[in-house]
Amino acid sequence: MLDPKGIVTIDGPSGAGKSTISRGLAAKLHFTYLDTGAMYRAVGLALERQGIDLADTPALTKALAAIELTLTPNTDDDVRVLLDGEDVSQAIRTPEMGMVASRVSANPLVREKLTALQRQLGEKGGIVAEGRDMGTVVFPKASCKFFLNASAEERARRRQKQLAEKGQIVDFQEILDQISKRDYDDSRRTLAPLKAADDAILVDSSSMGPEAVIAFMLERIAESAR
Repeated sequence: MLDPKGIVTIDGPSGAGKSTISRGLAAKLHFTYLDTGAMYRAVGLALERQGIDLADTPALTKALAAIELTLTPNTDDDVRVLLDGEDVSQAIRTPEMGMVASRVSANPLVREKLTALQRQLGEKGGIVAEGRDMGTVVFPKASCKFFLNASAEERARRRQKQLAEKGQIVDFQEILDQISKRDYDDSRRTLAPLKAADDAILVDSSSMGPEAVIAFMLERIAESAR
């Protein structure tokens, strides 16, 4: 099996199941789950609340320096996100905050701050890091890399169901349009665009359940460790 100090990265577009798979895989490996998407959402929330213009470099620099971000395990194997001491775990999980995260993650100053923090969290190893540039930028020497995808329609269906379970009723077409736009924006941005690392293992989860995906990844990890 993988070295206890190894790093596994799972990149992919919004709604592909990265969070669910990463949590499950981390549990199987007895690794720590690093939810980088939550980090960008939290920073996006902080900047939105302060009305910071991303083009205002001095104001953005000052705001980023003051942000205190903490990720801790939750009782349901999820991640509890604290922004300046406030639990924003639920507030950052809306489709709107996903779009905000996509926008702020394209900013060099935001990426510099969070990339440094992510690398700091990964220094001791033993993590499963999910995001959009984990295998290409943040942890290019990771022990094992995956790129998880699914059709836009399937991702929209999953997201609608997830939100419904939380009491949020959102139109399917609205979610699909948001996902399609985010795919377009994330894959075409100049800084750290969404793409699979050259050595990443591609996984299409459109017709696979979480357990099947995790089992597949565990097999590939075992093979890479031999």
